[in-house]
Amino acid sequence: MKKFVYLFNQGCAEMRSLLGGKGANLAEMTNIGLPVPPGMTITTAACKEYYQNNKKLPATIIEEVRQNLAHLEQAIGKKLGDEVNPLLVSVRSGAVFSMPGMMDTILNLGLNEKTVQALAKNTNNLSFAYDSYRRFIQMFGDVVLEIHKHDFEQLLSEHKKKQGVIYDQEMSAETLRAVIDSYKVLVLERTGSPFPEEPIEQLFLSIEAVFRSWNNDRAFIYRNLNKIDHELGTAVNIQSMVFGNMGNDCGTGVAFTRNPSTGENLLYGEYLTNAQGEDVVAGIRTPQPIAKLAQEMPAVYAQFAKIANILETHYKNVQDIEFTIEKGTLYILQTRNGKRTAQAGIKIAHDLAAEGLISKQDALLLIEPAQLDQLLHRQIDPEAKLDIMATGLPASPGAASGTVVFDANHAEELGKKGQKVMLVRTETTPDDIHGIIAAQGILTSRGGMTSHAAVVARGMGKPCVCGCEAIKINYHTKTFIIGQTIISEGDLISIDGTTGRVMLGLVPMKDPELSSEYLTLLDWADEYKRLEVRANADNPADAKRALDFGAKGIGLTRTEHMFMGQDRLPFVQDMILAENFEERSKALSHLLPMQEEDFYGILKVMAGYPVCVRLLDPPLHEFLPSMNELLIETTKLQMTGENMQLLAEKEGLLRKVRTLHESNPMLGHRGCRLGITFPEIYEMQIQAICNAAARLTLEGYTVLPEIEIPLTIGIAEMNFFKEKIDSIAKATMDKHKVTFHYTSGTMIELPRAALLAGELAESAEFFSFGTNDLTQTCLGFSRDDAEGKFLNDYLEMKILADNPFITLDQKGVGKLMEIAVENGRKTRPGLLIGICGEHGGEARSIAFCHQIGLDFVSCSPYRVPIARLAAAQAAISKGETYGTK
Repeated sequence: MKKFVYLFNQGCAEMRSLLGGKGANLAEMTNIGLPVPPGMTITTAACKEYYQNNKKLPATIIEEVRQNLAHLEQAIGKKLGDEVNPLLVSVRSGAVFSMPGMMDTILNLGLNEKTVQALAKNTNNLSFAYDSYRRFIQMFGDVVLEIHKHDFEQLLSEHKKKQGVIYDQEMSAETLRAVIDSYKVLVLERTGSPFPEEPIEQLFLSIEAVFRSWNNDRAFIYRNLNKIDHELGTAVNIQSMVFGNMGNDCGTGVAFTRNPSTGENLLYGEYLTNAQGEDVVAGIRTPQPIAKLAQEMPAVYAQFAKIANILETHYKNVQDIEFTIEKGTLYILQTRNGKRTAQAGIKIAHDLAAEGLISKQDALLLIEPAQLDQLLHRQIDPEAKLDIMATGLPASPGAASGTVVFDANHAEELGKKGQKVMLVRTETTPDDIHGIIAAQGILTSRGGMTSHAAVVARGMGKPCVCGCEAIKINYHTKTFIIGQTIISEGDLISIDGTTGRVMLGLVPMKDPELSSEYLTLLDWADEYKRLEVRANADNPADAKRALDFGAKGIGLTRTEHMFMGQDRLPFVQDMILAENFEERSKALSHLLPMQEEDFYGILKVMAGYPVCVRLLDPPLHEFLPSMNELLIETTKLQMTGENMQLLAEKEGLLRKVRTLHESNPMLGHRGCRLGITFPEIYEMQIQAICNAAARLTLEGYTVLPEIEIPLTIGIAEMNFFKEKIDSIAKATMDKHKVTFHYTSGTMIELPRAALLAGELAESAEFFSFGTNDLTQTCLGFSRDDAEGKFLNDYLEMKILADNPFITLDQKGVGKLMEIAVENGRKTRPGLLIGICGEHGGEARSIAFCHQIGLDFVSCSPYRVPIARLAAAQAAISKGETYGTK
């Protein structure tokens, strides 16, 4: 017969998935002899049974609770509902992964009009008994009967005011009795029934309420945020009460075995004398620092310090401990792995290993990779008071302040003058790149976490908030509106790309501090990882930054970003507007030396490491003004009749833009299709790469260019370009009388390419998965449309577990990748294969890349440390959950 209820002495830490984190830890502490009040745990399996039984406890579970309650009563010598020596219990949630404050708790259960008198008699303290009873009614009323706690607190305030006191502990027995009576009237008015007097009824109603709280709004949001499975369910812990509110030799508190803000190896926490647990967090009284307990109750403090050390040593992690002192006796109510800041997490992991408590591998597994991101960017001072106007998507971490600018050209102009600007756009396009470079940060009202603004900002390490729908932008008046607030160009705002917050005015910032522990941990990561980590970089500055962060090469250089420079955009547009080969060749002759210098700079910085250069990928219309802008300009010029020469130029440009217009540009004339139609464009880029490689080789540098063809669908395209690459490379080496190593390969970003990878590998010397496009073409999702319209519904309805543009879709996209890896290496053993989409910097996606045998991941420079750690964790892990969850 399946067991649904365990006494604390029947469980252990390994039963976490069944007993929940709290129940498993209570069992473990009981078994190692710590002072834990006795109790029992109703399992997560019972929670699932409750939901499957239409939110009713099955009779078998009710009977098992009753049987274990009898064992508990016998062990303690008290009985639930007894009028002489009543047992009182707490009923608390206990999920598998810690969800502090997200679900519900009830204390002092078992009190009624008769047992409260027994409690008063046994403790010789009527005020204490009544205080416990009114707390129970309030919690039960809030959690079980769903009467808002504010309604109870309002009645409490009225009674305190009537007596003329401020603090709860100052209320007389008479006032507390009046509070109880008024609470019961409130319950009767709101529910139509009197407050339940029968303790066993109270117990089962409370158990069901805790199970219900698994799906309350805050718990659901917390699980989404922390990627916790909604199907796990919660356990319920029923524990005999100990009281911290019986007098001044009593108290309650919470403490960490190390400082969760700094990582310092000192007990950190606070406590209150003569109080129950919720008083510490309620803010009504100011708690005392834990160190003061050494003065007030030195023996208790010494015992607690010893237990804290035992628990940290036992769990090999920082512990967050809840405790109660009853009449000078210490009880431990809970321990769990302590939540901590990124800075503290790094120091704690390092120090635990340095102290010999854990291994270097264990230290690496203690860190959540995403936390490293916080340490590489400026952050808002946590002590600052903020005027938050709106919240969008946290698209690129870090914080920045600047004056509002709505136009990329104006942003560049002001930036050159040394002004700090914030680029605010409905959405950004590649045309805005110069403004993004000049800005301190980017704020958009549309677009998702993988929109153009988000991807470019992350690559540059600039903070970005996207999809902030609360802001209404008016380019004509150069303002945006949030509610009733109007922000004009030139006004100062701040953004926090880590949280998505948008704030009015300047906010205090903290510069990133990379500790010696941080650098040491990354060195340890490099010892264990198998995956190499490269970076996506489009200029020498980003390449240098990538090297500084530990990248071992460039996995993606996007040449289209180079075309957006203001010194070359006119020639790019001349190339696009050319009516024949000669005109196009003339424009390309201007671009060739510019591209050569681009590649020379990156290859020089990355000397000795591979640099993968992707030939031109986006459709040509992206380098021209938008059709809407041109329509407005030509209409104005037609109406005014001024400057007919400019009108003719604009009309010619509009005709070309209309010619290039595509219904679905993502699947249109882009990638290698451009190189097929206009081979001279790709020939110019290949020549520029080879010229730069030849020059650097003559200068004594070792260069390793990898020439990448985007968006191939099969071997015929690859053969066409490989022939050109080999021909141009040979001619360049012969001309300069030099030899350099190069390879040619392709991006795998279409399902057909993945399925025909075995054939492609006959020609391609390397593969790199472009998982942003591969995700779009595999799922049939347009990224911006999906994130803006329906993807949230898919996530909320659990049709998809994760946003596939953030975390790799292993079932679909991942299957295509596995097929490509297997078939590609059958044809060409030792085929170099990597990934260069944004997924290359996301921990779970990196673990999958390790699993299927990729050689490298590539991500933005600022995510290189995250990728190094995640790659090490993938190599070390045997299925553990990383970090402090």
